[in-house]
This record gives sequence, C-alpha cells and structure tokens, in this order.
Amino acid sequence: MGDLASTNPTDDGQEHVLAAARHLVKALGASKNLSDDTRRLLMELDSHLSSMARISDSRAEEIREFEQQLKFAEQKIVAWASNPSMIWASGSRETASDYLQAVYEIQRITESFSGRDKELLGQAHTLLHMAMERLEEELLHILLEWKKQSQEPAFFISFRLSEEGVVYDESFVSTDNDSVEDASRRYSTGTEPDQEYCSLDLVHPDAVLDIKSIANTMFASHYDQEFCRAFVDFWRDVLDEYIVILGIDKFGIEDLLKMEWRRLNCKVKKWIRALKFVVRVYLASEKRLFYHVLGQFGSVCSDCFVEASKASMLCLLNFGEAMAIGTRRPEKLFCLLDMYEVLADLLRDIDSLFSEEAGSCVREEFHELVNRLSDTTRATFMEFGNAVASDKSTTAFPGGGVHHLTKYVMNYISTLTGYAETLNSLLEKDASLPQHLQSLTFDLEFNLDSKSRLYKDGSLIHIFMMNNIYYMVQKVKGSDLAELLGDEWIRDYTVKFQQHARSYERGTWVPLLSLLRDDGNLGKTLLKERYRGFNNAFEEVYKIQTTWSIPDGELRKDLRISISQKVIQAYRSFAGKNSAGEKYSKYTADDLENYILDLFKGSSAAGSLLHNNGRKRVGPKNRRPGDRRELGDL
Repeated sequence: MGDLASTNPTDDGQEHVLAAARHLVKALGASKNLSDDTRRLLMELDSHLSSMARISDSRAEEIREFEQQLKFAEQKIVAWASNPSMIWASGSRETASDYLQAVYEIQRITESFSGRDKELLGQAHTLLHMAMERLEEELLHILLEWKKQSQEPAFFISFRLSEEGVVYDESFVSTDNDSVEDASRRYSTGTEPDQEYCSLDLVHPDAVLDIKSIANTMFASHYDQEFCRAFVDFWRDVLDEYIVILGIDKFGIEDLLKMEWRRLNCKVKKWIRALKFVVRVYLASEKRLFYHVLGQFGSVCSDCFVEASKASMLCLLNFGEAMAIGTRRPEKLFCLLDMYEVLADLLRDIDSLFSEEAGSCVREEFHELVNRLSDTTRATFMEFGNAVASDKSTTAFPGGGVHHLTKYVMNYISTLTGYAETLNSLLEKDASLPQHLQSLTFDLEFNLDSKSRLYKDGSLIHIFMMNNIYYMVQKVKGSDLAELLGDEWIRDYTVKFQQHARSYERGTWVPLLSLLRDDGNLGKTLLKERYRGFNNAFEEVYKIQTTWSIPDGELRKDLRISISQKVIQAYRSFAGKNSAGEKYSKYTADDLENYILDLFKGSSAAGSLLHNNGRKRVGPKNRRPGDRRELGDL
C-alpha cells in the first residue's frame, strides 16, 4: 500500500510560503520610516499569517492522525484479505467486531477527506473496496452455512414420502358409490387434506444479527447495491431449488398445452401443493427475514423481496395461465376448481406479501389469473351440460343396463358437491347450482330417452329407462346431492322409474297372462292351445330377458318378486281350475318361479330351459345348489 505516514508535499510547500511571508512582514515592520497606517496594516497581516500557520499545523496533525488510523485499519483489512478462513466462522464476535470497526475507520476517513487529499482518499477507497468484497464473501458464506445446517421443512419430507395420490379420473364410468364419495372428499380438499402452514427460520436468529451488521456496514459505505444483489441472488436460487424439490418444472405454456392429460393431472396436484407452500411458508418466512435485515432501509426491503421471488412466482402463475386457456374437457373441471380454490384462498396472503408498489406486478398477475380461472371454470361447467345434451349413440346399449353416460354424469355431479360453495359463487350470475344440476339431470334424462329409441323391443325400452333413472335416484339419495336437488326431485324421479317398471310389466306379462284368463270350462283343444301358447310365450320371454340386465340387486329382486306374484298366482289359479289339462302343462308353478329368478342376469340362461323342453321339471327339491340365489349375492 506504500508508506501512508509520509509527509504530504503540498502541505510542506504551504508551510514554507507562510514562513517566508511572516519573515517578510517582520522585516518590513522593523523599518523606522513607516507611517502609522502602514505599520498597522503590517501588524494585521502578521496576525492573519500567524492564524494561518496555526491552522496549517492543526491540519497537518489531523492528517498525520488519519494516516495512522488508516495504516492501522489497513493492517486488519490486508491481514484478512490473505487469510482463507472466514471471519464470522471463527466463532469470535470480537474478531468480527474488530473488522467492522476497521471498516468504520476507513469510512470516516473517506467522508472527512472528500474533495481533498486525493492520495490519502484514494488509498482509503482502495481499502474500502477490498473490505466490501470481503464482506460480500462473508455474507454468502454465512447464508450457505446456515442453509446446509438448517433442517428441511417437514413439508418436503412428507412430500417425498407421499405417493402420487389421486389423479382426476377421466371417465367416472366404472367408479362405484363408495369410491366416488371418497374421491369427492379428496377433490374437494384440493387432492389432499389441508395442513397447518407456518413460517420457518430460513436463517438462525444469531446469523440474522451477523447478516444485519454486514448490511449496515455495506449500506453505510455506499455498497448497498452490491449487498442487495448478493442477498437477492442467493434467495432467488433457494426458491428455485425448493420449486424443483416440489416437482414443479419450468414448462412453457405451449409445452403444457401439448402435455398428455394424465401427466398434466399429476402436475396440477403438485402445483397446488407447491403454491401453498411457497406462499404460506417460504415467502412468508423470506419476507420476515428481509424485514429483519433490510427493514430500516425503507423501500429497499420490499424491492429486494420482490426481486428475489418474482421470477419463481410468475413461473408458477404461468402454469395456471396454461390451464386457464387450454381445452374445456369435462374432466378438467375438477383441476380448474381446485386451482381456483387455492388461488382464491391465497389472495389475502398475496396482497399482504406484495402490498407495496414494487410487488404490484405479482399481485396484479395473481388477481388476473383468479379471474381467468373463474371464467374458464364457469365455461367448462356449462360446456359439460352441452356435452351431456348432445351425446349421440348409433347402437342400443347392450342388455338395457345402466348406460356409461348415466354413470359418468351422476358420478361427475356427485363429485361436484364437494365444490358446492365455490360453484355457487361462480355460477350465480346465470342460476344457482341446484338449478344447474336439475338442468343437467333433465338433459341426461332427455338424452337417455333418445337412446332408448334405438331398442326395437318396447319392453326393453322401459327396462333401460327404469335402470338408468333408478341409478340416478340412488346416486342422489343419502348424498349431498339430495340437499342440492331436493326432495321434490327425488319424488318425481322415483315416480318415473316406477312408471317404467309398471309399463314393462304391462308390455311383457299382460299379453302372456291373458292366455291364462278364466273363460269357464275350456274344451280339450282350447285348453291345449292355451298351455301351448303360454309355454311358448314364457320360453320366448325367458330366452330374451335373461340377456337383459338389471345391475342393481334390490331393483332386480323387487321386479322379480312383482313378476312372480302376478305370474305364479295366475298360473296356479288357471291350473287349479283346469286340472284336466295338467298333461299339457310343461312347467309347474315352482318351475316358473325358479326360472323367473334367471331373468335380468345380463347373460343367457335360456339353454337349460330349452334343453329340458319340459321333460324334466326343476322344482325346489331337485334344483341344483346355488341356482336360487339371493339377488344381493349376484
């Protein structure tokens, strides 16, 4: 650094001039030929030169003092510049305090000699720059050390241990009642139960004091930009790391729009969890840290916080943007609802975190995304109604069972009940959620009626409608849908499926039972024809309707009982009044009762009946074990 104690040549020159001037004044004053005025002027000049000499001496002494202080500070700064150890890692606060005191002395010199004594000032600035570079290194070392030592948030541990979990089902077709109710609970909570979020100590409180002392020193030395850049860059990288741990990749909007649907579902689930953690845990903790370190510097604190978090936040919001502008497939509604709910829930947090002007870009982008998701969610729901109404079929549904569209729609709206409050708020401009759901069930019923026209058998039309409307009623009863659709809806649709059941019985069994009507004494020929007609008609019904399906065990049991009561009673009554025609009877009443139990299985059992061809009766006593089952076992 050179000899900082050397005499300043400019000061030496000034001292010689003053000494010469005073000598000249004294010589002139010694003359006896001076007038009084001249002598008075020389005396005043001598007094002034004496004052100047005293000031010059004082200033020289001050310079020598500063030179000594600068030399002392230089020794400490230079010593640590060549030392690979870290000052704050030494464990001695006294060491760190001595270093900061040396920096303070240099600051004082640069402020005292601003604009003069350029060489001394230049030396001080060189030392100050060296010290600032060292403090920046110390800052990063403190941050890195505490980052290594700090425990991972429990959130990350649970995140790694958790399975991929539920993804949003694309069909709902094969879902049974219990699993749909479970899925509804899962979807309604954003794919996982809410958990308590609390802020973390990103840096130990003791380390915060060290960081703050470095910040104060660098700001006082006008190296505030260097401190802020290092501090912001560090925490920006930390947030990027956390986002990677949480499974959020930095996809562009086009990438997300092209992504396979099931993979995108998993990304949505991770995105929701990540957003909650970032906002309620990480950013809340980071802002608290920034306030402790930079709060005394006014807007610098909020500016740095925004700079450290803005890029990652906008990256997270870009994912939401892609979902908001993507296709409006029905199954996407649950993703949108979960995303909308978590965003709406975090609005207050965002407004608080980014309340200052610097954070307006993040705050406004967040609010805009909430509005876009609101619009897209509403449009997707309305599009689902249109899709239900316009679903077309070109072939009849096999066996007249519950159509996959019925399962899809009813399981779909059952799942929506978990979002009732949210949907009500989103749809209230058009109509209430119950009104929308009633409209959906009407569209479904209308569509089912159109599909039923594809059957050529009128009785099968009623079986199909009975099955599907009964399924709708059962999905509503005992669920949250009952409260939304109301008792009147349940009564109306219960009457509808019962009417179809009666229409089926009239269409199938009334013509057959007409062959057993009591016309008084029947002649041998007519009696034979009646039995033959009944046998053939029953076999035809059996042949066809064993291939028909009633999936619900209780409904199937009730209809079989109703059929048996009518058919067996009429058959026994006819046989009792016409005992002479028993030889024309192909089946006993017990045979008929057992064969009726084969109806609506959905697969043909007619072979056994046709193979027997009346030659071997299968009654209760000789029926094979297991042939007569309770419907609940099927």
